[in-house]
Amino acid sequence: MLGTFGGALEARKIDASGGKLSADVTGEVEAEDGVLVIRRIHVDMRLDAPHEVREPVQRVHELYAMRCPLYRTLRNAIALTSSYSLAPAPV
Repeated sequence: MLGTFGGALEARKIDASGGKLSADVTGEVEAEDGVLVIRRIHVDMRLDAPHEVREPVQRVHELYAMRCPLYRTLRNAIALTSSYSLAPAPV
């Protein structure tokens, strides 16, 4: 999901390279008949970029998942969600 999001940003000339885009991923597991099963995955992405790109980044975030092979493959089996935050690019 991170790669698809980053690629969509780059296509819009928003630099997500060189470590500017990162993510923390959290999975929630439940036991089903004594077997651990992944039920939910959340991808919390962080982009080091100026505040001025907030609107196009928001538009990308609203649309990218349906272009993501991982999301499209797993969305009916696991609850997949994502969020993002912008942080000022380091000087």
